[in-house]
Amino acid sequence: MPHAIRFHQTGGPEVLKWEEVQVGKPGPGEARVRHTAVGLNFVDIYNRMGMYPATLPSGLGAEAAGVVEEVGPGVSDLKPGDRVAYGSSPLGAYSEIRVMPAERLVVLPKGIDDKTAAAMMLKGLTAQYLLRRTYRVKPGDTILFHAAAGGVGTIAGQWAKHLGATVIGTVSSDEKAKLAKAHGYDHVINYTKEDFQKRVVEITGGKKVPVVYDSVGKDTFMKSLDCLAPLGLLALFGASSGAPEPFNLGLLAAKGSLYITRPTLNTYGAKRADMIAGAKELFDVVLKGAVKIEVNQTYPLKDAAKAQVDLAARKTTGSTVLTV
Repeated sequence: MPHAIRFHQTGGPEVLKWEEVQVGKPGPGEARVRHTAVGLNFVDIYNRMGMYPATLPSGLGAEAAGVVEEVGPGVSDLKPGDRVAYGSSPLGAYSEIRVMPAERLVVLPKGIDDKTAAAMMLKGLTAQYLLRRTYRVKPGDTILFHAAAGGVGTIAGQWAKHLGATVIGTVSSDEKAKLAKAHGYDHVINYTKEDFQKRVVEITGGKKVPVVYDSVGKDTFMKSLDCLAPLGLLALFGASSGAPEPFNLGLLAAKGSLYITRPTLNTYGAKRADMIAGAKELFDVVLKGAVKIEVNQTYPLKDAAKAQVDLAARKTTGSTVLTV
């Protein structure tokens, strides 16, 4: 029987269990996929801890690559043998084989291998909607991206540079500053040593920026607003330091008629046509070498708990893949 990582209660990495699972035939609109590589993401830890409640017992993970074994009735754009990947799905990617909604699957082009696909779908599709839809970055823009050395940040830096932008990033260490510099960032600010808001004002000659991409949240929120030019947009797409405090919306007027949005990949990719279009843009920039995806660590799938411990302890760089 195939195996999967499952958890029967929320908590630390010790709640993850390597269990035998029954995998049935795909129903209408479904496909059965044999995984070859599974992506590791910080949101997996949040799910395991119960920050995003799941019905228990539950599988884990929303990003993987593999091969279609069988499709159910009504599935016309996939067939057995297709190499596929996905970056937003119901929990359950930490598995050898699974049945899932076929509409979440994207056929992989020949030039992208399974490990690369498993490492880039969630992070890459996040970078795609942020840079191409939430605020459409254009040549000549100067933008600010927090957590520049993270999984989304390293992809976004390369992509924004490819689009002709001047890219400012923030990081928490000199080592991460070097990583960000190697991934498209023109200016990198170590916020443990410098006030990033003051540096953004200096770098832009007082003009500030039209958009700030912020996945940090509470620790950066107010200063992110002060980095924005009038009519600027704060795209708050995560909250690794916690949720920002409630605040008076009148401040948006006082600071220059600013905008704030709280976007998610689940919303931007809810329609299959939008997800396919986003994946095509992502594949294009990766295939032409404008964006390089670096898989710096691999772990056997059954050792997912160890991989999560290392990720939480910041012992990993770039992307991590669980191999099946």
